[in-house]
Amino acid sequence: MPDIWVLVADSSHARIFEVERADGPLREIASVDHPEGRMHARELTSDLPGRRFATAGPKRHGMAQRVSVKDEQAIEFARELAHHLEANRAREQFYRLYVAASPRFLGHLRDVLEPSTAATVRAAYDKNWVRASAEEIREQLPDHL
Repeated sequence: MPDIWVLVADSSHARIFEVERADGPLREIASVDHPEGRMHARELTSDLPGRRFATAGPKRHGMAQRVSVKDEQAIEFARELAHHLEANRAREQFYRLYVAASPRFLGHLRDVLEPSTAATVRAAYDKNWVRASAEEIREQLPDHL
């Protein structure tokens, strides 16, 4: 049974590969689409943040969100992937994990990975290889995983 997985992802799509041998080729086993990651922020919200009055005086100030709507969607997708990875790690589907993701999404993913899954990560690459072929991805990874 393969014990090495490779996850490549961005905020709208993820692909999971397995490797039979440490020096073997990648075989895609899953593809997860998150179309909300491709939407514009205005399509994801129905309203702008409200306004509030200052505590003293007649001035009003806009209320800004702490996290953008786009980031909220990316974090939600990262949580979905983290849950999938943790469930499969618990079922002993893999023991070693390599992750390549767009830089911002990689940060979101690191924030939500369970410690037990994070412990299986052998290397993380802040590169977006989602659209690359399995062969192109394999060329970027170490010869011996």
